[in-house]
Amino acid sequence: MKLLKLVPDNTNIDFMKVRNIALILSILVTVASLALVGIRGLNLGVDFIGGQVVRTTFAQPVGIEDLRSRVDALDVGEASIQEFGDGKTYQIRLPRPDGPESQAAAITGKVRTMLQTNYPGVTVGAAEAVSGKVSDELARDGFLAITLAMLGVAIYIWFRFEWQFGVGALVTLGHDVALILGFFALTQLQVDLNIVAAFLAVVGYSLNDTVVIYDRIRENLRKYRKMQIVPMLNLSLNETLSRTIVTSGSIMLALATLLIFGPDVIFGLTAAILLGTFIGTYSSIYISAPILVWLGIKPDSFLKVEDKAPNLAGSDGAVV
Repeated sequence: MKLLKLVPDNTNIDFMKVRNIALILSILVTVASLALVGIRGLNLGVDFIGGQVVRTTFAQPVGIEDLRSRVDALDVGEASIQEFGDGKTYQIRLPRPDGPESQAAAITGKVRTMLQTNYPGVTVGAAEAVSGKVSDELARDGFLAITLAMLGVAIYIWFRFEWQFGVGALVTLGHDVALILGFFALTQLQVDLNIVAAFLAVVGYSLNDTVVIYDRIRENLRKYRKMQIVPMLNLSLNETLSRTIVTSGSIMLALATLLIFGPDVIFGLTAAILLGTFIGTYSSIYISAPILVWLGIKPDSFLKVEDKAPNLAGSDGAVV
């Protein structure tokens, strides 16, 4: 019985042929993503800006503009209303008042009374509140966690391989994070602590994919000492292509199922990891590998550096 092979053994795709086109495309999309973040901003959740969130489920579909006009008529500040797909479930985010906690409870009570009066059968969940001080700390800690994770990864790969590999990993991770930020700025999906967890998951996945490819490149740099760097990168990418397709495909299939059939509360988390898996797969091929060419790495210079740690990837491409 023959084993199923998604990628034939003699596969020889010239990935590096379009590396300059991929670079231009990546730069344009990254700049556009950062511009979107600067212009439109992110729809920060109550975790980061403080305030109160009320989750409601209506008996019948309700128009978001009708709901918004009724909430605005209460004069409770600039409320943000987010729909969760079916026209029945909404999340109402209210600004944090400057007064005491009793004032915040009074605002929530006004909203609850309005909903129950105008929309019979509505289910109003308990209000979630986060103070401004706590939200500032959460925002700072979330940003710090992502930044330190990226820097730690780059430093590790620098010592594990060579400085060119560390720079390549850092650029790759920055590219992935920037594109996901642009996605959230474009869609205005809410960014909360779940999304921070998604960013860290994407950083971890992209690192895993990049290290597997880098380890194969390092092996081939020693094995084929007279081969030019571009053909060697193509060889390494083709040798790890089967593992990349199986790993990325299985993860994206599971996430796509969760995105379609999963609960609304994890929609943003699932969308971020799904998009990050796709972007991470692309960047591990067209960012992390070609950047070694642009940084001028050569087999001869690399051979002068002794191994600084045992192999991270086994013969099957899995990280150990």
